Amino acid sequence: MSVSTAPTRSRHRWFPLPHRLVRSLAGQLFVVQVVIVAAVVAGGAVLAYLFTAERTEDAARREVTSVAHAVADSPTVRSAVGGPDPTAVLQPYVEQVRQDAGVSFITVMDTDGVRWTHPLPGQIGKQYLGHIDWALAGQTRSETYTGTLGPSVRVVTPVWDDRHRVVALVSVGLTLESISAQLSGPLLALVGVAAGALALGGLGTYLANSRLRRHTHGMGPDELSHLYEYHQATLHSVREGLILLDRAHRVVLCNDAARELLGLAGELDGRPVDGLGLPEALVAAVLGEVPARDEVHLTAERVVVLNTSTIGIGLGRVVTLRDHTELQSLSGELDSVRGFTEALGAQAHEAANRLHAVVSLIELGRHEQAVEFATAELALAQQLTDRVVAAVSEPVLAALLLGKAAQAAERGVELTLTEDSRIDDGVLPPGLAPRDLITVLGNLIDNAVDAAIAGAAHSPVAPEVTVTARIEDPRLGDGGGAGAGVAGGVGGAGRGDALDGACLLLRVADTGAGIDPSAVEDVFRRGWSTKQDGRGHGLGLALVAQAARRNGGTVEVGRERGAVLTVRLPLAGRVRECEGATA
Repeated sequence: MSVSTAPTRSRHRWFPLPHRLVRSLAGQLFVVQVVIVAAVVAGGAVLAYLFTAERTEDAARREVTSVAHAVADSPTVRSAVGGPDPTAVLQPYVEQVRQDAGVSFITVMDTDGVRWTHPLPGQIGKQYLGHIDWALAGQTRSETYTGTLGPSVRVVTPVWDDRHRVVALVSVGLTLESISAQLSGPLLALVGVAAGALALGGLGTYLANSRLRRHTHGMGPDELSHLYEYHQATLHSVREGLILLDRAHRVVLCNDAARELLGLAGELDGRPVDGLGLPEALVAAVLGEVPARDEVHLTAERVVVLNTSTIGIGLGRVVTLRDHTELQSLSGELDSVRGFTEALGAQAHEAANRLHAVVSLIELGRHEQAVEFATAELALAQQLTDRVVAAVSEPVLAALLLGKAAQAAERGVELTLTEDSRIDDGVLPPGLAPRDLITVLGNLIDNAVDAAIAGAAHSPVAPEVTVTARIEDPRLGDGGGAGAGVAGGVGGAGRGDALDGACLLLRVADTGAGIDPSAVEDVFRRGWSTKQDGRGHGLGLALVAQAARRNGGTVEVGRERGAVLTVRLPLAGRVRECEGATA
């Protein structure tokens, strides 16, 4: 025996729908709006009914009052009141007037309230049911009273004779039933209008909330609140910088990564993007009509990759930023390593050629010439190495200088180290990153070599690059003494005090054409380059300025035979920063 589960499936399929509808924000708004519309329509209908009923009752009073005055002033009534049989004259006359006027009854009575006329002949001669005191006093008043025909709105007015005496009374009335019958038509129309208004309001509310339900995906207020919280938490936790702009290019959202990458602080919501103090090139790329795709830009301390895209049709813009600083530094180190490799290859090739020359001289029996040639070449190669190692004990700088010297020699440029260059081992504080030293000195030498080669094409002067690397201390007179004096105070507790005012000086001069004074302000801007072959990216000097700024240093542009660029990196601040981090 099997039991069908179809009803259960049907119940679970159809019954939860209203529950889900009410749970959603659109469903709750729909219910609230329908209740409001229904309440407004019902209240309006009730007020309209009461107003119509009151107006109808007032109209009935005016109508019966007019008919009562007309009958009381009629000559037929006045003459019949003084006759021997008033009923015989007045009954047919009053009934004709009643039918023509459309009232419920017209009763003519004597001053004692005995009826002479009535729609029901059996009531003639009986006492009138109602108040007649004010009519006997000569007044006309209306009242709602229950008589022989039921509740009615009635008026009693006096009939005057020629000597202005009250000789009879006339009462005219409309039953409440007839008044209600008059209200039935407007009431039905009112109910129809109210029902139509309710249906139209409900339909409009349903359509509006259907659209809202589509946009909110049927989620309720709690779900939307949680979704907003998840949205905020996600946007602020991602490592990629994110900025949302509205159609007026004002900041709507800036997550923590974007604040860190751009060095922004304080309240940013509602501020225009061109008022955040960002580099002009970066702002121009953000506000440009063409979306940016992996554009590299420099800020005060970082290299960032920029991407932009529009939101909808003119609703705003999404700006994403990726930190390219580490990658750019690693790329610079890779270029240096590649340069070292190429230089070693060139040296190996030259060494092989020299070795072949020595072997050939020996084979020819010219042993003295072979020894002299080998000794001279060895002395020439060792001279620069000894000079660099003796002057610069810092291994990173020494290795960089040796590699760049070999690379420059391969390109036909002589790289020399000045006599006053002196950096003892351990002078540079741990806070001064070797990566920054490679970025600064490597880019300065590369640009100087390129400038010297370009200058040699228009000048008979042999291309040459001169490098100065020393510790500069304003308290000591010479550079060598500064290096030695500072080095003596490095190891102790007073290291920071010993380095107060001291800085690492890196100066690179070339024999090129120099830098035009009008272009000095643009030298360290991204994209500036003097290369005409299109191979320059304009990043070298910009990275130098950025590294110097990051370490609290300065960059100066001068001119001797060619361009002279001088970088000073303070040492005391780097020491305290490192000691503070350790503490």
